[in-house]
Amino acid sequence: MNLRTQRKLAAKVLKCGVNRVWIDPERTDEVSIAITREEIRKLVHEKAIVALRENSQSRARARLLSAKKKKGRRIGPGSKKGKKFAVVSRKKRWMH
Repeated sequence: MNLRTQRKLAAKVLKCGVNRVWIDPERTDEVSIAITREEIRKLVHEKAIVALRENSQSRARARLLSAKKKKGRRIGPGSKKGKKFAVVSRKKRWMH
């Protein structure tokens, strides 16, 4: 059963993207009959069509990175951007 048009209409009604529209699999027959915005609104009210939550960006990896940086890791010459002597001084370059 193709519910593409209903999904698009629901996305417009719910003011979200088509991927965030959830259609109750047990009520697909009712949803397939709905062809107007008003019918879609009714189904939204009855919870046959629901807008899923937005996925938030996890900060877990960022926290790990900042903890490492706090310990003094990730600061070697390979991690730095810029010209040769802007990254490592001439003296240090000569010493190594």
